[in-house]
Amino acid sequence: MVHFFVEMPYRATERTEARRAAARERILDAAHELVARGGFGAASVAAVADRAGVATGTVYRHFASKADLFAEVFRRDAQHEVDAVTSAPTLAAGVETFARRALAGRRLAWALLAEPVDPVVEAERLAFRRAYRDAFLPHVPDELTAAALVGAIGEVLVGPLSPAGPHTDEDALVAELVALCERLGAPDGR
Repeated sequence: MVHFFVEMPYRATERTEARRAAARERILDAAHELVARGGFGAASVAAVADRAGVATGTVYRHFASKADLFAEVFRRDAQHEVDAVTSAPTLAAGVETFARRALAGRRLAWALLAEPVDPVVEAERLAFRRAYRDAFLPHVPDELTAAALVGAIGEVLVGPLSPAGPHTDEDALVAELVALCERLGAPDGR
């Protein structure tokens, strides 16, 4: 007697898809936590997998590479920050929001704004620099001014020339940064 076996394609059930989505979210959350604490350099795939409670291979089932994982983490974190700045009603409020959030999460701010990263993540960083610029455009006369503000804010908060340190008077720093940005952003030099 001859038996014929017909292969049936595997179809993921809703429950399987939900578990898969939950694992992906745990991986992204774990990567975010590690990046927020120590930057991208401190977030190895093994550390992400361990923190997420999955095998290293599971990380690669969800992300083709470490760079792809970090690009997704970057997009999520940066979008969260851009949304906060975009919702500010004035230039002063936007600058203050940007500054206070960066000072509250200095390691994450450094990772998002200045840490040397893989070119895939750097491409995302450029896209989000444009998004920050666009968030300031309603409050300043042109793209050049908005771009200059993004550069100035980043340098003051996390760049190598940043005056921000463990003994910094954050309120004074934010006030000075807001005043600087208002001077730079004022149309007609007002």
